Amino acid sequence: MGRLLGSRDTHLLAALLLRLWLGSGTCPCENPVLCNPISESREFEVFVFDVGGKTWKLYDWSQITTVATFGKYDPELMCYAHSKGSRVVLKGDIPLKKIVNPAARTAWINHQVALAKRQYMDGINIDIEQQVKKYSAKYYALTALVEEMTEAFHKEIPGSQVTFDVPWCPECIYKRVYNYTGIANSCDFVFVMSYDEQSQMWSRCILGANAPYNQTLAGYDNYIRIGINPKKLVMGVPWYGYDYTCRGLSKDHVCSVAKIPFRGAPCSDPVGHQVPYKAIMKQIVPRSLSGILWDKEQKAPYVEYKDPWGAFHQVWFDDPRSISLKAAYVKKRGLRGIGMWHADCLSYSGDSAAQGQTAAMWEALKPK
Repeated sequence: MGRLLGSRDTHLLAALLLRLWLGSGTCPCENPVLCNPISESREFEVFVFDVGGKTWKLYDWSQITTVATFGKYDPELMCYAHSKGSRVVLKGDIPLKKIVNPAARTAWINHQVALAKRQYMDGINIDIEQQVKKYSAKYYALTALVEEMTEAFHKEIPGSQVTFDVPWCPECIYKRVYNYTGIANSCDFVFVMSYDEQSQMWSRCILGANAPYNQTLAGYDNYIRIGINPKKLVMGVPWYGYDYTCRGLSKDHVCSVAKIPFRGAPCSDPVGHQVPYKAIMKQIVPRSLSGILWDKEQKAPYVEYKDPWGAFHQVWFDDPRSISLKAAYVKKRGLRGIGMWHADCLSYSGDSAAQGQTAAMWEALKPK
């Protein structure tokens, strides 16, 4: 007669049976239990995008609930995140014309589920940022995709999570006319990309904050107004800024820039280039003309500097002060949580100044 199974044996057997049921092969984790899907949800979501590299061990794992992997799959990251009770999810993107056909849509969904099983992941973050006309075939196909994806993942991987990335405002931003209410109701929650808000500028070509305070919050008010539950909304904040070359820079800090049209608008932020927070703090602020300035209306910091060729630049970004103001709104409005694009915009070096700056950015995500 064999020995009775202890609690540890029972736990390991359950993990083995689950892996066999998922049909995904050999667990890459030292502890096979870590290949189990994360099924528990925390009260407050902190949604993190990882774009690759090995700095993830230095993230603030006391906060993180979900890591969306937009870089190469890293089984070590999956094991580590699971050891912290955090989900790791796929990135999902496909040309919408390919999933208008229901059979093709089902095939793609099944492929994503199989991939998540094989990699011991906990769901998918759908990041489709394509133009869609209202009531078009793509409009209905996208709504169906989210509903069917959620149903498939919840069935095949118990406790899994399906999320969808939406623009900062639901009112036809970037010509993305989606069924936002239907999408939000179908999936676990939507991640609101509250950044790149200067992508369509309809007045003078004078660009400002990446995520102006009042404009950002108005976007959430609009999502709630069209019937989306605040608990279905996660606020996305930028951990990067934009560096603009000024055609002219006035004494009252008005920076006029060249015209670059985007989806019908005469001016757009691609006239500048994106700069991660770590580069702003290490390279740009030290050589700025007056240090970090603060725009009271947009509630955002910016700096100005002169390049070696004599051109003036204005750099708009978010810092702990501006992010804390938005995080306070998350709590006040009862949103699902907060997150950022992306976690590797911070410095995880041994430099003491950088360590302090990085810790302050993570701390700013906590609603006060």
